[in-house]
Amino acid sequence: MTITAIILLIGSGVVAGVVNTLAGAGSLLTVPILVLIGLPGNVANGTNRLGIFCHSAVAAWRFRAEGFSGFRQALPALLPIGVGSLIGAFVISGVADKTFERLFGVVMVLLLVPILWRPRMPAERRGSTVGSSVVFFLIGVYGGMFQAGVGLALIFALSYAGYDLVRANSIKVVINALLTVAALPVFLARGQVVWLPGLVLAVGYAVGGALGVRLAVGLGERVIRPALAAAVLALAGRMMGLY
Repeated sequence: MTITAIILLIGSGVVAGVVNTLAGAGSLLTVPILVLIGLPGNVANGTNRLGIFCHSAVAAWRFRAEGFSGFRQALPALLPIGVGSLIGAFVISGVADKTFERLFGVVMVLLLVPILWRPRMPAERRGSTVGSSVVFFLIGVYGGMFQAGVGLALIFALSYAGYDLVRANSIKVVINALLTVAALPVFLARGQVVWLPGLVLAVGYAVGGALGVRLAVGLGERVIRPALAAAVLALAGRMMGLY
């Protein structure tokens, strides 16, 4: 690995960690960076999970230290999200690298809408549940396949269930940690995880997760989201072979 690659991985990991803590879709930045430094698409997808797990674990720990533990509220979603993630990882890990890169490019473009425009969250609903098992199963399948944007889906589901954004994010990182634990063995078994870049990226992710927890929800998102969206457009075009 070159010094430039290390700087890119740590820097993108920090940014993605902050974005993932506050909202989601940080993998829209880190997976293309892994591809740009030379990893095939599916290997980049698997390797990115090392960083996601470190980020989720650190963020969950920091949220708990700040008095916003999401462990208890996450329990109803763990089984469906875990099963869905395992299925999604198994399906996508068998897709050819070039096919994955083009699919991921399409996903990035589609996710620009929720990245650039997030509708106002509903007010708290008394007596509402965390969400149906079917919804979390489907989120798990998507997360096992692509990961990118799964945080946004979890935020929508949890906020609809009545949680404010700080609490929803604290629950989200716990769920995301389990989702990653369920999917990672599939990528490991198929040789789609490269440890050195994955661990370097994980350092940035962990730092970003700790920083993100310290920020008030929404602080800085108006700056981060447009910058991330511009990078996503440029990298999505390259991955889809537009230039």
